[in-house]
Amino acid sequence: MIDTDCISYQKSGYFSKLIVDYLDEKPHLKPFYNRFPRIEKFPQQIEEKKSNYNDVSRAILVDALKNQYKNFSLTEVSSNNIESLKNNNTYTITTGHQLNLFTGPIFFFYKIINTINLCIQLKGKYSEYNFVPIFWMATEDHDFEEINHFHFKSKKISWEKNSKSPVGRLNTSDLKEVFEKISSELGNGINANYLKKLFEKSYLNHSTLSDATRFLVNELFGDKGLVILDGDDFELKKLSIPYLEKELLHQTSFNKITETNSQLKEYTVQVNPREINLFYIEDNLRERIVFENNIFKVINTKLKFTKDKILEELHKNPQKFSPNVVLRPLYQEVILPNLCYIGGGGEIAYWLQLKSNFEANSITFPILLLRNSALLVNQKQFYKKNKLNLNWEELFLNQNDLTQLKIKEFSKFEIDFTKQKEYLKKQFEELKDMANQTDKSFIGAVKAQEVKQIKGLENLEKRLLKAEKRVYTDALEKIVLLQTELFPNQSLQERKVNFAEFYIDYGKDFIERLFAELQPLDKNFKIINI
Repeated sequence: MIDTDCISYQKSGYFSKLIVDYLDEKPHLKPFYNRFPRIEKFPQQIEEKKSNYNDVSRAILVDALKNQYKNFSLTEVSSNNIESLKNNNTYTITTGHQLNLFTGPIFFFYKIINTINLCIQLKGKYSEYNFVPIFWMATEDHDFEEINHFHFKSKKISWEKNSKSPVGRLNTSDLKEVFEKISSELGNGINANYLKKLFEKSYLNHSTLSDATRFLVNELFGDKGLVILDGDDFELKKLSIPYLEKELLHQTSFNKITETNSQLKEYTVQVNPREINLFYIEDNLRERIVFENNIFKVINTKLKFTKDKILEELHKNPQKFSPNVVLRPLYQEVILPNLCYIGGGGEIAYWLQLKSNFEANSITFPILLLRNSALLVNQKQFYKKNKLNLNWEELFLNQNDLTQLKIKEFSKFEIDFTKQKEYLKKQFEELKDMANQTDKSFIGAVKAQEVKQIKGLENLEKRLLKAEKRVYTDALEKIVLLQTELFPNQSLQERKVNFAEFYIDYGKDFIERLFAELQPLDKNFKIINI
């Protein structure tokens, strides 16, 4: 039995044209990134980062991390990683994600595993440096509907709550009902009991979603040295004051990113900047800051500031200013000695819009690495795939395209009337020559008849396809069933299923298997037989 297989990201059909062109290193995209993710490019990235990250920032970062972890048990390796950040030979590799309930879709794991594995790979190549894996918690997001659920064996388990506040500050006291639902779904057994205990200790023993997520991620990855960072931090926000001040007064992000978007017009851009890319946040508030009639306003509130007053507020309470998706990457790179950001296709796409804004702020733009994608396939599914004579490229097809392809393959007839259409067109060419030599009204009649007969052949082609589909119903149903198992709702498995679905059968060995298989600099979509 083959343990792993792969398909290129480009051939998978699940990545945008922008990402495909980035992976193909199309020359016209070079101005939008700094260095392509190759291991030999990292020393150059280190030299550049050195120029705008200093020892003062390192000390503030370490103190902030220690403060964030003060009520948590740190593994020795994570503790050593935090201490090492004081040293100017230590750099970070970063990924980030929303605070999804119980980690949400499984690509959450792929991001973190890539980040840890890249640090290991870099240390093996450049032993004179230390590399620390960072997980950035998106605690300041306020889109609760995106994070309040996860799927387990086709069932959606949700946390019902009304919220407009920064999600990291959400109180978790009402998650007992969700815990009971999860316990019922998981059932019993060693792995099921571990998962129930993990949920309970994470969410019922911590008062905020930020603390619950930190505990959960630390339990899963602390032994690998992962360091978890919350950007919603007074001391870290202080480091960003000069850049947030520039954002308020000069609209640099808006101008630079708008200009970049016009240069990327052949693509669908991920984000559009606002004139001010900042929110004002409190425990139960996260609303945009706008500038109207020479006054800074917080929309949907009565809060208003003059220019002097908002700058005074920024310097006094920087923690009340929250960058949006456009500005958050800049904030991240200001406070971290970071070399590389690892993200999904959508994230890398919007990072490609940001380089000019980094340059305008004199902050080093990180290497952008598309995280690994994987399709997890059990032995039964592998067996079905082989028995049905399917290959992976076929299974990645749109379901309608897949069924049509297999009908044509199964059929004793050639369900492609291209030859007949070409023959018909040649006959009508002779009629058109004849028509040109007689009354002009005949030309229109010939053209209309040609269109009618070509359309008739196309209809016959469709009817033959439907007829053959009925003949091969049983085989096609098995193919569709298998594809639906692997691609729920005709989307990527990694964007739907939760890790618990696999952990319950395979335990911790499942996570170790992912560490062994997911290699961050590999540009292939991995198919893993679990």
